[in-house]
Amino acid sequence: MSLLEERLHDALLQGAEASEESPDLFARVRLSIEDDRRRRRQRRRLAAITACIGGAVAAVIFAVTDNRQGELLMDWWVLEVLANVLLVCVALWLGPLIKRFGKSYAADVFRANPRTGKSFIVLTDIAYYLIFFAYVLFTMSFKLKGGWDQTVGGAQLQHEVARIGGILLILGVLHGLNLIALPVMGRLLTLNRRLDDETPAPSPQPPAASAGTPQA
Repeated sequence: MSLLEERLHDALLQGAEASEESPDLFARVRLSIEDDRRRRRQRRRLAAITACIGGAVAAVIFAVTDNRQGELLMDWWVLEVLANVLLVCVALWLGPLIKRFGKSYAADVFRANPRTGKSFIVLTDIAYYLIFFAYVLFTMSFKLKGGWDQTVGGAQLQHEVARIGGILLILGVLHGLNLIALPVMGRLLTLNRRLDDETPAPSPQPPAASAGTPQA
């Protein structure tokens, strides 16, 4: 064994002797394994839910579509109802998803005012849902528009796709504005609290002497 190999061997032995066994190593490994199992169960559940939803949508489309002389026809109001349901599902799904991934960001921004941060997030969620459902109601169609037929055509398909793209655009813009506004509001609230803590309380004024009281 060469001198370099002996030094490397001694250094490795000294490092192994100096290392201390972590008392919670087994507990951390077990928690890591349990977290991995839980994530895999969640993925399987998500895949099953997605498959069920996809099967239900396919079944509904198959039930409401007619095959006439080799052409698939669907009444215009059926696509309108399906588009409205899809818009509502997008709003209900994306809202909690963004909230779940944005909790740590909001906690960092409002670390000096955690209660205010929670209230702000709740109010923001309410504003999001109001905007989403208002958009769905504003773009809903109750009668045939110009260029539409009794059955689904290209003009109606373009209109419905534009509606879905519009709600995604609104969501992206609101989310971007929220990312910019949250740090500003968190900073302002922190400065206001700091100013309130540093401002001394006004000292009580002595009672004024009445006009009839003789002065010494």
